Amino acid sequence: MLPALQALGRREEEVSVAGLEEELVKALRISSEERSRMLPSGAQTVFANRLNWARSYLSKAGLIDLLRRGFCRATQRGRDLIAEGVAEINLAVLERYPEFNAWRTQQKVEHVSGPMSSRGGADETIAASFEHLNTELAREIIARVHSFSPAFFERRIVDLLVRMGYGGGRLEMGRALGRVGDGGIDGVIKEDELGLDVVYVQAKRLDPENGVPVRKIRDFVGGLDGHRATMGVFVTTSYFPSSAYEFIRGCRNGWF
Repeated sequence: MLPALQALGRREEEVSVAGLEEELVKALRISSEERSRMLPSGAQTVFANRLNWARSYLSKAGLIDLLRRGFCRATQRGRDLIAEGVAEINLAVLERYPEFNAWRTQQKVEHVSGPMSSRGGADETIAASFEHLNTELAREIIARVHSFSPAFFERRIVDLLVRMGYGGGRLEMGRALGRVGDGGIDGVIKEDELGLDVVYVQAKRLDPENGVPVRKIRDFVGGLDGHRATMGVFVTTSYFPSSAYEFIRGCRNGWF
């Protein structure tokens, strides 16, 4: 974490993660073999994973800003810490900052102990950190989604489904309705040119801590019935409680 913060502290402007990685490879004299070593999951290099950990912890302590995806910049707090001449940045240093302590308290992934863990082997810690970072990324994405309008979320979900292959992957086949009260339907994706086969979409931007109310599912199923639809996708920033699954299983059309 200290080399990453020092590299960012040498610049006033934001730095891309790729640029930061290149600079640290040179500063720490990371060999090409070391740099290419992969996590056990094979999804990311160990070096990139540890750099992501460093960025995550530094940002939670307010030492750097993650201004936009893929870019970061040292804060004045981070520059002040560098000026102190600390020999390393560890948990004891990060715990000076109330934001970091608050974040640690809120963690729900109890089996992850962080990059300074002494429990288990190095591979275990790295694999756990990768899972933790995915969780953090999901939280950051949801927080960003909630900073925009519901219409923005609806449009993004339709675009996402199209890019996943619905509508043949053609953006023009998907459309967010952009209005309220259309039978519980927020968007449509045509599976064929004539629109005879249609996927109906519901996108609900809800509080992540509260499950989707069953009435929302009921409204969506009613909307599908009203359109005589055979396919529907309900996407939310929240989660589906067991009561929602029970309702779907009991529907006469067998929606699931």
